[in-house]
Amino acid sequence: MRDRYQTSTFTKVLAVVLAILTGGYLLPWAIAAVRDLRTHVSVGLVDLLLGWTLVGWVVALVMSLRKLRPDEG
Repeated sequence: MRDRYQTSTFTKVLAVVLAILTGGYLLPWAIAAVRDLRTHVSVGLVDLLLGWTLVGWVVALVMSLRKLRPDEG
């Protein structure tokens, strides 16, 4: 049975392609999606809306790189 929080393959590919096309702007979201984080949507929103400020981009990157809890993966 598929975990309901597992990120789809399409979302992972889309995230990586968009990260490449935007010159790394959406890199935190791509990392979160590829790592199957439950919060990949939150990371994407922070990155999209606040990533233009360097602080917002760094916050999104930290969110995407946080250590996985045992119940997350």
